[in-house]
Amino acid sequence: MDSFEFDNHRWAHLYPELGTGPVPIHTYVSPEHYAVEIERVFRKAWLLVGRVDEIPNAGDYKVKRLDVVKASIILMRAKDGSVNVFHNVCSHRANKMISETGNETFGTARAALLACDFHGWIYDAHGNLTGVPQEARFYSCFSKENAGLTNVHFGIWEGFVFVNLAAEPPTTLEEYLGDCGRHLAGYPFADMDCQFTYSAELRCNWKVGLDAFSEAYHLGMLHGRSLPGSFSNSQEEVQLFGDHQTTALYLGAAPRFTPTAALANSLATASLMASHAASMLPPQINPHRRPEFGFEMTGVFPNTLIHVTEGIWFTHQFWPLAHDKTLWQGKYYVAQPKTNSQLWATLHAQTITRNIWLEDTGTMEQTQEGLESGAKPELLFQDDEVFLRHNFNVLQKYTAVD
Repeated sequence: MDSFEFDNHRWAHLYPELGTGPVPIHTYVSPEHYAVEIERVFRKAWLLVGRVDEIPNAGDYKVKRLDVVKASIILMRAKDGSVNVFHNVCSHRANKMISETGNETFGTARAALLACDFHGWIYDAHGNLTGVPQEARFYSCFSKENAGLTNVHFGIWEGFVFVNLAAEPPTTLEEYLGDCGRHLAGYPFADMDCQFTYSAELRCNWKVGLDAFSEAYHLGMLHGRSLPGSFSNSQEEVQLFGDHQTTALYLGAAPRFTPTAALANSLATASLMASHAASMLPPQINPHRRPEFGFEMTGVFPNTLIHVTEGIWFTHQFWPLAHDKTLWQGKYYVAQPKTNSQLWATLHAQTITRNIWLEDTGTMEQTQEGLESGAKPELLFQDDEVFLRHNFNVLQKYTAVD
């Protein structure tokens, strides 16, 4: 990798199998291609839906809408401490067990039991049917043992809960993540439990959203005012892990901080624009312990980005709603502030981050309009847009006509 340090085409040299030619636009605008992506990717891939620390106590649950596959699922903590996942569908008349209040709904079930508010069927936190009003009136085809909630295939990695909606997943979660999972293993995600969450429905294809957050080429222009000189526009240490990918971004040579930002950076480890000692990073992340390390950005196929650095981690997810509509969710995690000054510094850092994310999401609908105009048949990627090219190649593998 070092031999290409000053090579404008270093990632093309390192990964020639990705190619260097234009990419067709039709994959971003075609309803037919979108339908194939849903069936061959989102109904078969492992999808990140939450974290175990979101449901810490017995009876705690999280309902996650997965509109992309017309599903609603429940993640629930049982009395024995285990986490279970099942469809949010009663076995009686298919009513939803829990009414959603948004894309993600949280609550706690009394005695770790769920009751359907239509006819009162009761299930425990393992999905077993435990109570049926007027049970004797059902016929011989009915048995409580065979009428529990429908389980969802799930796996847990580093506290993250993934689900697979296939009748039989083609791989285990561990096999699916492979070297990508091992690369991020050991990072103390649970230690940073102060969370800021943003979401928006955007009129764009889900890949437009993913692309916008998957390269650093735009930093100097789009974020020139929010991040003056803070990050290099170049991606470093790109590694491809099968369907997944990772890269490091480094701070610029001369970041310019306002006096307020400089003070906030000195009070709390909550800003990406500040350099911090690498005491919590596992050895495989920033392995040379370069002081100008910014953060590691990892793409987990198909729709998740996980970023980690000292004292901060955050995710972006892009959930398809239609061929031209996407739900974007951004979640930012830092350590809980211990003093009022740390709280102020954390909120300042998060305000800057929110503004940056607004700048990113602000491009997406315009990009979709340009794609749909028909003005251009192809997209041109430069060398540091290697994540975009890799994603295109992986999707081609899944969606190519047999």
